[in-house]
Amino acid sequence: MDAMLDPTVLQTLWFALIAFFFLGYFVLEGFDFGVQMNVATFWRRGVQTRGTVLKTIGPVWDGNEVWLITGGALLFAAFPEWYATLFSGFYLALLLLLLVLIVRVCAFKWRDKVDSDRWKNSWDVVHVIGGFAPALLWGVAFGNIVSGVSIDENHWVTTSLLGLLNPFALLAGVVFVLLFWLHGTHYLALKVQGRLREDANRLAGILVWPTIVSGAAFLLWFQFSHSNTWLTLIPVAVAAVALLAAVPLNRKRREGLAFGATSTAIAAAAITLFGGLFPYVMPASNDPANSLTVANASSTEHTLTVMLVALGVLMPIVIAYTVWTYRVFRHRVADEDSPAPGAELLEKAKKGYREAFEQG
Repeated sequence: MDAMLDPTVLQTLWFALIAFFFLGYFVLEGFDFGVQMNVATFWRRGVQTRGTVLKTIGPVWDGNEVWLITGGALLFAAFPEWYATLFSGFYLALLLLLLVLIVRVCAFKWRDKVDSDRWKNSWDVVHVIGGFAPALLWGVAFGNIVSGVSIDENHWVTTSLLGLLNPFALLAGVVFVLLFWLHGTHYLALKVQGRLREDANRLAGILVWPTIVSGAAFLLWFQFSHSNTWLTLIPVAVAAVALLAAVPLNRKRREGLAFGATSTAIAAAAITLFGGLFPYVMPASNDPANSLTVANASSTEHTLTVMLVALGVLMPIVIAYTVWTYRVFRHRVADEDSPAPGAELLEKAKKGYREAFEQG
């Protein structure tokens, strides 16, 4: 086999680790994006309802971004050639993505700093953009990565911006938006109470169908036109079964299992894309000789070994922190139509205090 297409065990392991971190990012940050999209869905319910929607991800969204930061840093260190080539062609898209993510942080931090509906409305618009835009940009980016772009002999991407907006990549963008939106809606139904919970469940029942249709079209298109192995039909089937299972689970109001189903679908889709891409990291659509592979884009074996030792120490910390955070903030958030936890007990205490005061 050509050495360029025959990576070492260590190089293959690092490719799998990069895939794992992006898989984790899409599963975790994906529902953050979906919840933010639902700020638009429930816009007419007012700033209080929108605030309740955002509270469901308030304690966890920044921790979810750690997966992207870690994955990006590992990509830079383990596959510097891949990182450099990626930015040579996707610079504007990735810069826009970075700007949206930065402004999104401001929206989370500043929305409730001023008690003004106008102020909150403005930041809620930013939240909506911060949900839709990253999902769309990630979809378009990955659509181009797995299908291939034009790369010259110096490993510079020569595909134009208009060329990146091809039908396959745009379909990928639509699928990412719909899948994250559905995922976030299941999470919202899992985390709220009252009328908002029922509204989220009904919305999930609507969103699942266009997600299934577009997702099936995208993954099958990728499988038969761009995947380098038939083995990726397995995660394609898993993704399909998971999305179909979400339908009866949603109807039975098994919200935790429905959320697990969309999590499985996202994970299976990520495995399909990375698995079908291997042993390439950026295939060249103009000349296969210019393609970047796991073998020719990686750092030295010594560098990969040292990084593996460091990751062995840090990775359990990231996973443990994530698990701990979700356990601590596992309770539901009450909407404005539901009594706050302990409200009945508090009202009894107030009544008793008033009676005691009047008798005194």
